[in-house]
Amino acid sequence: MMGPALVADGLVKRFGARAAVKDISFQVPKGSIYGVLGPNGAGKSTTLRMIVGVLRPTQGRIELLGGPISRETLRRVGYLPEERGLYRSMSARGAIAYLARLKGTRAGQAFKRADQLLKDHGLGKVRGKRIKTLSKGMAQKVQVLGAIAHAPDFIIFDEPFSGLDPVNQRALEETIRAQAAAGATVLFSTHVMEHAERLCDRILLIAQGARAFEGTVSEALALAPSAALLETEGGFDLAAALTPKGFNVSYEGEEHGNKRWRARLENGKGSRQLLQACVEAGAPLSLFEPTRASLHEAFVAVVGDKMMPSTTT
Repeated sequence: MMGPALVADGLVKRFGARAAVKDISFQVPKGSIYGVLGPNGAGKSTTLRMIVGVLRPTQGRIELLGGPISRETLRRVGYLPEERGLYRSMSARGAIAYLARLKGTRAGQAFKRADQLLKDHGLGKVRGKRIKTLSKGMAQKVQVLGAIAHAPDFIIFDEPFSGLDPVNQRALEETIRAQAAAGATVLFSTHVMEHAERLCDRILLIAQGARAFEGTVSEALALAPSAALLETEGGFDLAAALTPKGFNVSYEGEEHGNKRWRARLENGKGSRQLLQACVEAGAPLSLFEPTRASLHEAFVAVVGDKMMPSTTT
C-alpha cells in the first residue's frame, strides 16, 4: 500500500447541539507511531471511534488503509477501546484467540498465536486462568494482546496506558515499538505527554474538540520556550534580581540547602544572556543548567494551563 495508512479530512461529530469533534483533519503515515493527545473530554475517543466505524461522522471523510471503511478493511485493524471488557469466564488464552477469530484468523492459528503472545509477554503462567481471576492490569494486558493477535496492519489503542503501573507501562511501550518495527502502523490516544514524547513520530493535539497542533514531536517542542535550572546559595532572591532585567524566574524550593529556580528563556534571551545577568547581579550560583522543554510545556504554550492534562497517570 502506498500513501498514508489513515486520512481524516474535516471530521465533525455532533451529539445533539453539542459538537464533540470540530473539523479535525490529519494523516497517519504508514509504519509510523502516531499519538492523539489532549485532556479528558477533548474528543480523542470520539475521533478514534469514528476511525474504526463505531461512530459515523456528522461531516467529513475517512480513508483507512487506502480506501473507505469496510468490513474487510476493519479485519486488518486491531482496536483496544477505552472501555475495557473481556468475557470474564474465558481463559486468558481463550480470550485472545476469540478476538483473533473475530478478525478472521483460523481457530488453530488463533490459539497458537495466543500461546506465543502470552509467553513473549511474560504471561505464560496465566494462559489457562479465567479473566475474572486476573488483576485489572493483567486483564488489560490480555486485551492488548487480543488486539494484536491477528497481526493487524493498523493498530488503534485508546488510552492503553490507563490503569497500568509504571513497569507495565514501559512493557506496553516496548510492545508498541515492536509492532511498528514489524511494519504495523500504530495510533494511540493518551493524556500523558511522556508516552507520546518517547514513542511518537507525529502527534495530534486536540483541545475542546478542535485540532490545536499537528506535526512531529520536535516541531511541538520548538513551540515551548526553553529554560534553565539554577541554584543559589544563602538567601539570595534570584527572581527579584532578574525580573527587572526581563527574565521570568520562578522559585522551585530548596535542594541541599540551596534555593532552586527555573528561568524561562524567551523574548530573544538565551542561556548566555541569562548567565551574564546573573553575574552582573552578583548571584551566588551553585548550579546553572539549561534544560530541554517537555512536550507538556509545549502544549501549555499552545492551549494554556487550564486545558492541559496532568503529566502522570
